[in-house]
Amino acid sequence: MRCPLKKPIAAAVLALAMPLALAQSPAPLKDDIKTRLDGMYPWLDTVYKDLHAHPEIAFQEVRTAGKLAGEMRKLGFEVTEKVGKTGIVAVYKNGAGPTVLVRTELDGLPMEEKTGLPYASRAKAVSDGRESFVTHSCGHDIHMASWLGAARTLVELKSQWKGTLVFIGQPAEETVSGAKAMLDDGLFKRFPKPDYAFALHSWPLAYGTVGYNAGAVSSNSDALEIVFKGRGGHGSAPDKSLDPITIAARFVVDVQTIVSREKDPKEFGVVTIGAIQGGTVGNIIPDSVQVRGTIRSYSPAVRAKLLDGVRRVAFASAAMAGAPAPDVQLISGGAAIVNSEALVTKLEPVFKDAFGDAKAQRMPAMTASEDFSQYVNQGVPGMFFFTGVYDPKMIEEAAREGGKPIAFNHSPFYAPVPEPSIKTGAQAMSLAVLSVMKR
Repeated sequence: MRCPLKKPIAAAVLALAMPLALAQSPAPLKDDIKTRLDGMYPWLDTVYKDLHAHPEIAFQEVRTAGKLAGEMRKLGFEVTEKVGKTGIVAVYKNGAGPTVLVRTELDGLPMEEKTGLPYASRAKAVSDGRESFVTHSCGHDIHMASWLGAARTLVELKSQWKGTLVFIGQPAEETVSGAKAMLDDGLFKRFPKPDYAFALHSWPLAYGTVGYNAGAVSSNSDALEIVFKGRGGHGSAPDKSLDPITIAARFVVDVQTIVSREKDPKEFGVVTIGAIQGGTVGNIIPDSVQVRGTIRSYSPAVRAKLLDGVRRVAFASAAMAGAPAPDVQLISGGAAIVNSEALVTKLEPVFKDAFGDAKAQRMPAMTASEDFSQYVNQGVPGMFFFTGVYDPKMIEEAAREGGKPIAFNHSPFYAPVPEPSIKTGAQAMSLAVLSVMKR
């Protein structure tokens, strides 16, 4: 997960009001759903551990997609593979009614797992000519198992709802490019366009917990790639050269004043420089230096201010040294996800009834980014929510002073507790879908 969106307009809220008001709460089904998930869990556990042990990176998820496609066909879904290169679309029609999209991600991360689990990944992949280990350290394996559990539950309960399910397995979420690839490949043209869209994400909360919020739940994500140009020479004679390293260093420091001195301190915004590359040895001044980083924000106004500021500071840093203008690339990534207030209002009492007031809570927006917003930006009311994955005792220990910190998403030690995590995800997703489709 990364790893520009407009707020829902009034017309969209009004359009939601009638069908949401008519839908009855699926709360009476909560015990039935739990019982069904208990019965199918051995299957889900087997699939989960297989997916965990065999992760694949962005746009290489061939085995993963095939695994999910096979399972969905067994459930009676009509499955289309290779949508957006390696994505899958599974459609289940059950009479006239709303169309609901449920998304899971397929890809893992290019890093080595260090959990020590008996089913830990030792998979490797080649990307950009480099081989690396691959692991599901963002929890996409948990998401896929929950997705399958919700799909099977809804099929078993098809007498309780009507409409069309569109379950999608999206590639390349970690590179914030898979949703766009599926849309560009005709996701909403070749298949029924959804009236609602749902997705979940595992989070380092106590298992059994469901977190959500109305409005923004993730950040805008933009990348910066800047090449500062100089004139190479001997390290002992900097006056005969034009040092791009000092120009880059000035930029790295000065760009932070955009956040600390130009942005409203009450608004979220981050500019992080994550990579500086230039030079070969210590006594040679290089011709150029590349600086790369990430820009995060929630609001369009802050995003615009940060992007403008990065460009302005880059050119000013070069100008102060009398250097050529730098090459500045500001690359748009994932837009902030903005949840439908109507959907959150509808689902909140359902989640609280199923999981309890203490475990179904609103939570602040995450500073990470996600491309689920691509679907919402097509005019589809959506809700993105979070599910906990850790033993509550671990959470309590981490909260104590001097306590052992818990591993966050993208940590090589990220190790969700499978059974309660998957069951919570599948139950929450089933309830969400039933809330807008129930007869």
